This record gives sequence, structure tokens and C-alpha cells, in this order.
Amino acid sequence: MSNHSIQPALITAVVPDSIAAEVGFEPGDRLVSINGEAPRDLIDYQFLCADEFLTLDVLDAAGRPHQVEIEKDFDAELGLEFETALFDGLIQCNNHCPFCFIDQKPPGLRSSLYLKDDDYRLSFLYGSYLTLTNLPPREWERIEAMRLSPLYVSVHATHPQVRIRLLQNPRAGQILDQLQWFQERRLQIHAQVVVCLGINDGSILEQTLTDLARFHQSEVPAVTSVAVVPVGLTRFRPPEDDLQPVSPTDAIQVIDQVQRLQIQFQQDFGTTFAWLADEWFLMAGQDLPAASHYEDYPQIDNGVGSIRQFLQQFEQAAYQLPARIASARSLTWVVGNTVEQAFQPILHRLNKVQGLTVALAPLRSDYWGQTMTVTGLLTGQDLLQGLQGKPLGDALLLPALMLKYGTTQFLDDMTVTELSTALTIPIVTIHGGAEDLIQACLRQ
Repeated sequence: MSNHSIQPALITAVVPDSIAAEVGFEPGDRLVSINGEAPRDLIDYQFLCADEFLTLDVLDAAGRPHQVEIEKDFDAELGLEFETALFDGLIQCNNHCPFCFIDQKPPGLRSSLYLKDDDYRLSFLYGSYLTLTNLPPREWERIEAMRLSPLYVSVHATHPQVRIRLLQNPRAGQILDQLQWFQERRLQIHAQVVVCLGINDGSILEQTLTDLARFHQSEVPAVTSVAVVPVGLTRFRPPEDDLQPVSPTDAIQVIDQVQRLQIQFQQDFGTTFAWLADEWFLMAGQDLPAASHYEDYPQIDNGVGSIRQFLQQFEQAAYQLPARIASARSLTWVVGNTVEQAFQPILHRLNKVQGLTVALAPLRSDYWGQTMTVTGLLTGQDLLQGLQGKPLGDALLLPALMLKYGTTQFLDDMTVTELSTALTIPIVTIHGGAEDLIQACLRQ
């Protein structure tokens, strides 16, 4: 159950020239109801707005109520943006997975960083993963009635006892019945399996992927794709959790095992179906699969194929690189040390431009206590420790995925400005893909 009653939804922005702007909506207004119904969340809002005649109950910034009547095309959008997607509070997680990243954070960070969401609405709207263990019957009914599909589900293991052990929740053992529920209703999920050595690897991983493949067989496959991801551990995790970091040998074993199954899935379904996260290959010191392997990148947000896609984008955008630049420029590009090898071709190509010098600074995170670190987990402190006193050239190139979404803060709350001051160097944040990297290198 969500932990609050429905609140009037706070409007933070009104799209210029939209219907909402024309009828006089302003940021600070609150939406109470649409045609007499109070929307619980963005899903209800979108559903209720798909009508030609709307009566909206609204509170203005001073709290005064008024009504707005709108006649519009059936599918025309109003142009309102809200403070949050959930107007009735977050459905929180009641599992205790030993590898949960939230439980592996140090004390003393902002309270919002300890909120564990297990909310199917965020899964539907934004592709965040949920476990299905926290859903009361009325939420299952709503998923069915509103056809909220696809959802993104953390399966980890289909073996009931193993999944109960991993999630520390007796309800976790119902996963196969829940997948059956999706299949019967022709609703779909994308699955993920976080591999914890000695718990859900080996024969359990084999069983999990084989079980999930059974749900790919119908005309509307209930399970459309699976991502196999290595567990990420930090030094803040509880000491009694039995988890082991993944070694290069472990990574090679998992790659071999999953690749054997991929051949079978290709024969059976004409799709790879279960994909390995890029980290496995980086940790094993192996080349990433070719771009064609990833099909339409169904698990890109889970780190499956994102590096291959970046390399490919770079290759396509590299034609913009000039033979030389007018005034010499020296840059340091900061990344997690897992991608050091993978990014060598990019580095090589950038340094062919006369006058341009780009050095890669592949760092590990002492903050999280990791020897191998993905770029997105590097903190401001890691950058400060790893770069202080080193010659960094004219500017630092910083991938935005190290920053909390929509802010200039690292995961440890240091800001880009603070880091720039401490290192006495300008910092250029790279927001997009390869195109953005190239532009940042050429900007004089």
C-alpha cells in the first residue's frame, strides 16, 4: 500500500502555448480532480485526460479553489508538469536483499537517498525495477485494468527458496505464479537477475534463465528480455551478508555459461533473449559483443550494450573531427576504471587531431571500497583523491552520469563547482553520448 492519502498534485511547470497555458494554469497551482476523480499518480492523470471534455478542480497558489472546463481533441495533452509522478506517496520496499545498494550506503547522506522504492508505477513510467513482493490485490487489479505493460522486474532467481533467501521475504517465492499471471493476461515484463556468487549462480542461474525462457514462448511473450548483472558491493554493506566480489575468473565462467544458453535461445526464439551486462566483459578483460548482438537494446538502461552503443555512436560522429584545431588544447577525461580498455579506440582517434591532447583518467572508488568501478558510481571524493596534484591540462571532461539526475551533485553530495575549485580546473560536463564528447573536445 502507498503510505499517504492522495494529495492535490503540485504543478511545477506549464508548457508554453499549451492548452493549460491558454486557460491560465500557473506553476504553484494544484490539481485536485479531473471529472470528479482525484488522480493517484501520473498514470491516472494521463488516463483521465484522454477525454474530449474535462472539468478540472484546481487550487491556486494561495489555496483558493476554482474549476476549469476544457474541450479538446481526445488525445491532446494539456501541457502540465508535476513535482512528482506519485500524488499519493511511494510504495516502499519491504525486502531486505543483502545486495541492495541502499543498504550499502554510508550513514549521514540526505534522507531521500535511503528511500527504497518498489513501486510498479515508477517501473511502468520510468523503467525502474521492482520485485512484485509488495503489491496488495487492488494494485494487481489496477495493473490488469489499465494494462500497465511492460513492467521491469527483479527476478534474481525462480527457485522459490533461493529467491526468499535473496529478498529475505517469504512472499518472494511466488515469482513463477506471478509470471503466469502476466502471461495469462498478455502483459509483459523485462527481467533482471543480479548474480550473487554461491547463491544464485551456476545451476540456479541456469534454472532461472531456462524458466524465464518458458515465458517467452507465447504469441505475446510475458518475459520479453532478461539482463544478467553482476552484484555491486561497497564497503558499507553489512558484514554478515556472505556476498563475494566478482573476480575475472568468475566473470569468465558466467559469460561462458550464459553464452551457451544464448545460442539455444537464438535457435528456439530467433532472439538472444538473455543479455549479459557490459561489466562482465570488462571484468573478464574480454571484447564486448558486436552491436548487432544487442538487437534493439532492450536492456540498455541496465548497462547492457551501453558501451558498445557509445563506441558505435562515436564512430558515426567522428567524421566531425577536424584534422587540426587552431589553438592547442589538453583535456583529461574521467571514467570508471572498468572502461579503460574499451575506450582506447576513442582515445586513439581523438588524439589524431593535431593540437588536441586527451588523456583518460580511469579511477576506482575508494569511497565505495571497490577495486573495479563503473563510471556512474564515482563520487566527488574519488575524483579529488584520484586527480589532486596531477597535471590535468586545460579542463576536465566529466560524464554527467556520475551526477544525481537533474543536479550538479555527485553521490556523496559534493558539487561540480566544489570539485572544480578544489582541483583549480574548469570542468566540462558531458550530458549526451559520443556527439557531446566530441563537441566538448572541440570547444575552444
